[in-house]
Amino acid sequence: MLIDAMSFIHDDFLLGSKAAQRLYHEYAEHEPILDYHCHLPPREVAENRRFQNLFEIWLEGDHYKWRAMRANGIGEEYCTGARPPREKFLAWARTVPQTLRNPLYHWTHLELKRYFGIDELLDESSGERIWEQANAQLGNDDLRPQGIMRKFQVRGVCTTDDPADDLAHHCKMANSGMATKVYPAFRPDQALNVHLPERLNPWLGRLEAVANVSIATLKDLVDALRQRHDFFHKMGGRLSDHGLNTPFADFGSEDEAAAIFARALAGKAATPAEQARFASYLMLVFGRLDAEKGWTKQLHIGARRNNNTRRFRELGADVGFDSIGDWQQADALGNYLDRLDRESALPKIVIYNLNPADNYVVATMVGNFQDGSVAGKIQFGSGWWFLDQKEAMEWQMNALSNCGLISRFIGMLTDSRSFLSYPRHEYFRRTLCNLFGADMEAGLLPHDFNLVGSTVRAICFQNARQFLGLEGV
Repeated sequence: MLIDAMSFIHDDFLLGSKAAQRLYHEYAEHEPILDYHCHLPPREVAENRRFQNLFEIWLEGDHYKWRAMRANGIGEEYCTGARPPREKFLAWARTVPQTLRNPLYHWTHLELKRYFGIDELLDESSGERIWEQANAQLGNDDLRPQGIMRKFQVRGVCTTDDPADDLAHHCKMANSGMATKVYPAFRPDQALNVHLPERLNPWLGRLEAVANVSIATLKDLVDALRQRHDFFHKMGGRLSDHGLNTPFADFGSEDEAAAIFARALAGKAATPAEQARFASYLMLVFGRLDAEKGWTKQLHIGARRNNNTRRFRELGADVGFDSIGDWQQADALGNYLDRLDRESALPKIVIYNLNPADNYVVATMVGNFQDGSVAGKIQFGSGWWFLDQKEAMEWQMNALSNCGLISRFIGMLTDSRSFLSYPRHEYFRRTLCNLFGADMEAGLLPHDFNLVGSTVRAICFQNARQFLGLEGV
């Protein structure tokens, strides 16, 4: 007997009141998507990849699912290993019933329904059937990257790109006539690795090649990064991004940074203190570059990466062995923002926080640097990574509401490597409407749908569109 999931993923899923239902269906549901931070591979969008099976489009590279599978006693060969795609998918199907109360259970069934029209719950008994039903649809152009973006009304996408990337795939997309605009976002984290010259120096070689320059000094490095920043801007890029434990704010002189860089070029690793001084110098450079061009800087803070050193040596990074870090954020964050502000070089900034214990630190910090020039100039970004689920989204929105203006919030993004992640915007919008709707029902907000609904609609799309200034969105 088939288990019908219609009673689970139904029209009013996650909407716990009449007000929430009206807010979602009238004000949020049909808004387009601006996915301004993700990790989609530009090559796959440009080439409009055709996926051969459900594993390729759904599980390939998905460390969220791998973590759940490992926790369910599934061996690594079914996650990152060499098992055939069908066997990996069936191992995931066996895991899904064990993910109750994990957001993966919600996302799994939203994705099956929205992409494949499959209402059946995924488990060991339905896995083979769902594998066949989904695979039979993958010949449809609507399930290729560009078709998916059309289907979900994705107006714009910002990928995450290294300055040493030649952006050839972005050039191809810019000239393709695609309905969805795809922009590069400048992610220069590799430039900070003076403590890891074995990584830094090969990367510098790639940067030299793409910038057609020789890098022998710190000035050469900054000039090359500026050149690439200029090129990203020419290609429509208006955002940068940095993944940091905490912001760097141990400011030294240019001469000190130059000496640290010279030693790294010669193969001598910087000490932790030296790396912090060098990174602080470059982070000021990056802030100035963004401010000059009116870009938005994104700061992702608080992840503790590669905790399992054995697995890191075997499998590399970004395979599911990261967690929330526990660092002091207030001093470094405040000092970094203050230094840029004192220079009149503070760009628009979105701060994504991974430790919920720091939500109120971030929510109050952003208020210190609003200057009246741009509404919501410094943003407390949406729930990120381990916090992009219903409960933690509510924590972030409550902190922002209590300490700032949620009406100016630029809303959700996927932060995903998967083309099947666009229902995360729906998940966020339902959570948003449920939060506002509950307040309306409790008398904490006016029962005025024009007032509250217009705020919800703005958070879903318009705020991000106006704030980011991406041409053509």
